[in-house]
Amino acid sequence: MRYFFLLLLSTFIINIAEAQIYEVGVFVGGSNFIGDVGATDYISPNQPAFGAIVKWNRSPRHSFRASLIFSDLKGIDGKSDDPRRKERGYQFDTSILEFSAGMEFTFLDFDLHSSGLKGTPYLYSGISLANHENYYFTPTGVYTSENTNSWAVGIPMAIGYKAKVAHHLVLGAEIGARYTFSDELDGSVPDNEARESLSFGNTNNTDWYMFTGITLTYTFGRRPCYCNF
Repeated sequence: MRYFFLLLLSTFIINIAEAQIYEVGVFVGGSNFIGDVGATDYISPNQPAFGAIVKWNRSPRHSFRASLIFSDLKGIDGKSDDPRRKERGYQFDTSILEFSAGMEFTFLDFDLHSSGLKGTPYLYSGISLANHENYYFTPTGVYTSENTNSWAVGIPMAIGYKAKVAHHLVLGAEIGARYTFSDELDGSVPDNEARESLSFGNTNNTDWYMFTGITLTYTFGRRPCYCNF
């Protein structure tokens, strides 16, 4: 799966080199975790997140997009509304590096070469890979590293609004959820099978995390012809 994702990202970059119009920029915001440790608020950023983003605007209504975002994920049982978690008192703090690629759909035509102010809501989805450290909790609740790393495959789902604020600048704001196929981000399921007895939490639910923030991109390229796609 990791090699498939890297191949997809490489193809995306090659296509961008031949694109008619594309964007490069930054993402700045915050992250929060939703899983078996800590609070379960959906939109409650508690750690900074920042990264880079590129887009290939293939038509006024959709773009191919890739991003690289770095952040910490932090969970503290003491900040949960669940009295059982407060009594348990677990907490963790781990770093992730996420690669994401997919497609962005706009609700309105967003032709950056036309004159006047332009703005539109949009949706984004695709596939993501998050590299994270593996760890577990001892029976006494001590957070312990396994000294290994894993990749969590996920599905990003974001909604936002973007607007052209200058001739070559696009400013956006978005809220994005990452549904992962891993239950290891919060240490509730140790990566080492020998520590399987230390698993806890709801094994029917996997981990989620959120990115909330703004994007600022610089757009350039010759005037496109969208008639063939």
